[in-house]
Amino acid sequence: MKIWTSEHIFNHRWETVTKAAMQKYPNPMNPGVVGVDVLDRQVDPQGRLHSSRLLSTEWGLPSFVKSIIGVCGSRTYIQEHSVVDPREKTFELKSTNISFTNMVSVDERLVYRPHPQDPEKTVLTQEALISVKGVSLSSYLEGLMASTISTNAGKGREAMEWVIRRLNEEIEDLAATARDTLLTPMAAAATEQ
Repeated sequence: MKIWTSEHIFNHRWETVTKAAMQKYPNPMNPGVVGVDVLDRQVDPQGRLHSSRLLSTEWGLPSFVKSIIGVCGSRTYIQEHSVVDPREKTFELKSTNISFTNMVSVDERLVYRPHPQDPEKTVLTQEALISVKGVSLSSYLEGLMASTISTNAGKGREAMEWVIRRLNEEIEDLAATARDTLLTPMAAAATEQ
């Protein structure tokens, strides 16, 4: 088994980062995620939002790795469960592959929290447990997969920034439209006088 961990600080408030994380896919940085289906979403009595989603991905493993582990297709499915707790200001996301589980398991956990010294920032802690079973070179393959996860985590952070920029642009467009809507009747009234 291989354990991979990472920590990243976003220069955005927790609320902003959480909204972006919920809207992360699709994005141009992670084209391998080809589908996201919400299976269940509900708010519990404590006000926490629970979501279960199914992600369809194109597994970007090299051909020789696929042949070693006996995988011929590239479509994989990942089950994701997340909990957003607005009172505690935590967003925890757990995911696990549901394809090829007899050979490979990847269990990932992400936690978003406000930065303890700066509420204008958000800390993301990320960990993955990778296990390749029943094939030779399993340790090598686990290391290769950890490297892929690390690369994809970087792309995921870029995607978050892209989503945040997109959300901010939408807010600016809405504000401009609202200003124009309010100013148009006032301008018309001023020219009538």
